Amino acid sequence: MEVILTDRVDFKNEKSNFIAQFFLPLLNDKRDLPFIYLALKITFILIPAAALLFIVTDLYWAWYVAYLLVLLIVFLGPYVLMLHNVCHRKLFKKTIDSLNKYVPWVLGIFFGQTPETYFYHHVTMHHPENNEPEDLSSTMKYRRDSSRAFLRYLVSFYFTGVVNLALYFKNKARNKFALRIMCGELFYTTLCVGLCFVNFKATLTVFILPLVFIRFAMMAGNWAQHAFIDATKPESIYGNSITCINTIYNKKCFNDGYHIGHHLRPYLHWTEMPANFKENIDTYNKNKAIVFSGLDYFQIWFLLMIKNYKKLAKSFVQLGEPQTTEEIIIFLKSRTRKFNY
Repeated sequence: MEVILTDRVDFKNEKSNFIAQFFLPLLNDKRDLPFIYLALKITFILIPAAALLFIVTDLYWAWYVAYLLVLLIVFLGPYVLMLHNVCHRKLFKKTIDSLNKYVPWVLGIFFGQTPETYFYHHVTMHHPENNEPEDLSSTMKYRRDSSRAFLRYLVSFYFTGVVNLALYFKNKARNKFALRIMCGELFYTTLCVGLCFVNFKATLTVFILPLVFIRFAMMAGNWAQHAFIDATKPESIYGNSITCINTIYNKKCFNDGYHIGHHLRPYLHWTEMPANFKENIDTYNKNKAIVFSGLDYFQIWFLLMIKNYKKLAKSFVQLGEPQTTEEIIIFLKSRTRKFNY
């Protein structure tokens, strides 16, 4: 079956732009120039707005709401996926390696990302463990179309996620990793507590609420990414992950929908994801991989929570022999069952 892709696959080298001329020689990959533009927007728009909330203490409540809306709607998704990409592939060259700390350590704290935690959770733990039982964010032991199951999953991550991650590395004799995680968490906690004495409303808006929301969003995203698991081969990336194509989310968030391809080749550049998918469609089909068109992870998560399999089936991409809606629904439901281990 012919699959048409509308996701971004090109990159224009804007040599005439003075920002591009300055930064391109510093980058490991010139295709990551969009990250520079995004980082600059956050630096000169979001951070000054956050500072304003702290400095002006008698602002009307609507200013705090406006700040949160801009953060969540405009910047949050692109920032998290920029962070995701630069954790897998360093943005700046080795000669200026210190600049690679800017995205996670400086920008990250304005999005509720405690320093170091994301890198060690995602790159060093999640990818090697591949959503299998040793993966701390594994979805296998939950029924993936149950809101109650997701609530247990989320609450567990909120209250024990960081501690369990540190213990995971300690048990693997990687004490340095565990220490860095706890230091990053302690730094963020100390920052929030200290700033609460300066301006509680601003601290709640700028640091605490983004922390609460981002951890929900990341767990909802991971839930959807690994909601449909093949019981006969749960260790297979084709059988435990999904791919989302032709979405606004992919355009805003650097082709993050290609999750199967990303797990197969974690260091593949984001601009190459759509082409890689098209080149390997036959393999996806042979492995009965699940691909959706026009839906992103959060829409899939929501549809699972309300058990709307009909909508999921309509967006299901049939890579092989045509199936009826009822057949697709039965197939999708078979992939959301709880594993007992």
